[in-house]
Amino acid sequence: MNDDTLSAHSLVWDLTPIYRELDDPAFQADLAWVESHFPAFAASFRGRLGERLGDALDAWERITEHLNRIYLYLHLRHAANLEDEEVKNRLHAVNQLLDRLHGEHATFFAIELAALPEEVCVRQIAIDARCHRLRPWIEEVRRQRPFLLSTEVEAALTRRATFGPGSWSAYYDEVEADLRFALPEGSATLEETLHRLRVEPDPDQRFAILVALNQGLGGAFARFSAQVLTMVVGGKRVEDQERGYQHPMEYRNRSNRLPASVVTALHQAVERVAAPLCQRYYRLKARLLGLSCLRWSDRNAKLPFADRTRIPYDEAVPLVCAAFASFSPTLAQLATRVVTVRAIDAQLRPAKQSGAFNYSVVVPEGQCHSYVLMNYQESNNDVMTLAHELGHAVHGLLAGATQGALLASAPMAYAETASIFAEMTTFRFLRARLSGEGGNRSALLALLMERIEDFINSVVRQIGFSAFEQEVHGHQGRLSAPEVSRIWQRSLHRYYGPEGEVFTYEATENLWCYISHFHNPFYVYAYACGELLTQSLYAVQGKMGSDFEARYLDLLRAGGSRDLQELLAPFGLDPGSESFWSEGIAVSLGAMLTEAEALADHMS
Repeated sequence: MNDDTLSAHSLVWDLTPIYRELDDPAFQADLAWVESHFPAFAASFRGRLGERLGDALDAWERITEHLNRIYLYLHLRHAANLEDEEVKNRLHAVNQLLDRLHGEHATFFAIELAALPEEVCVRQIAIDARCHRLRPWIEEVRRQRPFLLSTEVEAALTRRATFGPGSWSAYYDEVEADLRFALPEGSATLEETLHRLRVEPDPDQRFAILVALNQGLGGAFARFSAQVLTMVVGGKRVEDQERGYQHPMEYRNRSNRLPASVVTALHQAVERVAAPLCQRYYRLKARLLGLSCLRWSDRNAKLPFADRTRIPYDEAVPLVCAAFASFSPTLAQLATRVVTVRAIDAQLRPAKQSGAFNYSVVVPEGQCHSYVLMNYQESNNDVMTLAHELGHAVHGLLAGATQGALLASAPMAYAETASIFAEMTTFRFLRARLSGEGGNRSALLALLMERIEDFINSVVRQIGFSAFEQEVHGHQGRLSAPEVSRIWQRSLHRYYGPEGEVFTYEATENLWCYISHFHNPFYVYAYACGELLTQSLYAVQGKMGSDFEARYLDLLRAGGSRDLQELLAPFGLDPGSESFWSEGIAVSLGAMLTEAEALADHMS
């Protein structure tokens, strides 16, 4: 990796390997190809899957690759500038076209595949290599049979999808990007405000920033956010009833291929075991900050002795790649590839989508693309975010090359394992480097505290979000902003303790408004699942020695071809065990907290 690779222009991604521009003839050719192949797909395979399932799967995979390339480009262009009207208009038009094509010509596919007699599927899988390769995909479609509606109803739902609850969520992203908050030094975007809240050293100034954030999210934006949530929750409730799902989380659990009992055990373990440890951690933090009780603005505050060195992007990238290399040269090579092809947009700028994400897909001819968006502001937290998203990226590249377009994506509950494993690898690399520099206790404690907070934010905070969602989805009637705020604050008290015991909760009532994950119901518990799976993997790494890397890479290459039980069996782990989640908490948060308390006592 040379200096040119990390020059200033590398902060913005290069999308020309996908298409050169919106009017690229290749873009128009892909659209025309899809427009002709949808009707051809229906004409060739409707009513004939029993004899031609392999041909149909092959054709559907080719269509999926073309759709992947089209949507990858449009969504990345939109995320890079939410105010670009030309891109928004093109995305809307393409959504309408493809929803219509899918509704008219492809709805039959899942319904007929799910309805095929079992002996027909078994025979096709036995005699056709294409069916054999895609057996997990076939089985997943067939598991949805009880919840599929008639072809006519499914087609109608697909045709109108562009105008459904998802359209509210897309508009929400645009409105959120326009928000500005009145900070002491001037107007700031949401990303800038959240960053200032993390890095401000003065507790009163931190609280002033929180007040500005909470006020800026209130009023009209809170009412708008409540309306978006009402549309998402209401639309889901009606469709769940029509399809026969028994409770609001059932669809997500099934898409994650996790039994409800496992998901319930995860939630219970976090509330019973992790939440008390979380509160114990924040008592330690209050002591180190010299405070008797924390305000919510102190939750992610830097410790007085924390490393406040700004880490430029051109230093962060080699650092993360070196951390990957310390565990696996294969992962380091893939991460370096993402950087060198300029597939990261790290620049902080107005109108850009907030937060961070990775978008990995397989496009025609089996080519894999993996792009990362983040808003880099030179903090340690941003370095970890870079590691997190590059973890997703290498997962996408490995799975895409191995599994192809239909099986590349792992369910969300285990997709987060790769990203959090990347964070842990980077943490361990930084920790080893600090130890090698003399083992400065205060620096080690600060790093350890930051990692504990990452864990808490991935596990306790996300399960708290899930509990909030469960109450929101159980609410009957319209969701007003004050009612959502009451539900929100109940969830804070449930996981972080009653008012005044660990935290005071002044200026928190509107903080639910900026969390867009709530528009993708029950997405959030995947973070907790991924964190605890990662910690369980780390716990067995030392026992497995040199075998671990190969098995871990095999886990990543599996994509969506195996369920969680199958993925973890090579490591001797059983996520169906009642003690699995609580043991994961004990070997990670419990151990790190005990170490942090010991370090803090030595510094007293």
